[in-house]
Amino acid sequence: MENEFTTVYLGLGSNLGDRAGNLLLAVRALVEADFCVHKLSAIYETEPIDIESDVNFLNMVAELRVTNVRASQMMARLLRIEYLLGRGNKTVKKPRTVDLDILFFGEVCLKSEFLTLPHPRLHMRKFVLMPMAEIAPTFVHPTLDKSIADILANVEDATDVHRWEPINGVGQELAVKS
Repeated sequence: MENEFTTVYLGLGSNLGDRAGNLLLAVRALVEADFCVHKLSAIYETEPIDIESDVNFLNMVAELRVTNVRASQMMARLLRIEYLLGRGNKTVKKPRTVDLDILFFGEVCLKSEFLTLPHPRLHMRKFVLMPMAEIAPTFVHPTLDKSIADILANVEDATDVHRWEPINGVGQELAVKS
């Protein structure tokens, strides 16, 4: 008999160094941490929110299928991945090489000092909702009782979020390094 799995949605972001490369390294680290990466959204470029930075973020959402792991255990592994990829203090609102956030852990609702699920601000952030709607538009938020597509259609966030174009993005990354 197959183990039952929990579907988890993660937000991934980067705005330091090789932003796209950092996202790729984060996805690779998720696989190496024995998480089954089932789907990945496209990459979206977004202006920073609540962070002082002149560099836009690259963001995406990953759908994972996990077995035999609790949300708090997963968060601990994600913090380790962030640390290994050069992330400093997670509480400091500064540019970062990689940011990994659990958006949803199945239908789990949790509020602790360490973790809040579902992510408490995801319903207000277009940079999370757009990639999430790409891979799971009908997923229903367990506390708002609305689909991701419906939440996105009514979000008040006016920030610029657009699909990242790798050809332009690669040129921009190289120009920054020169």
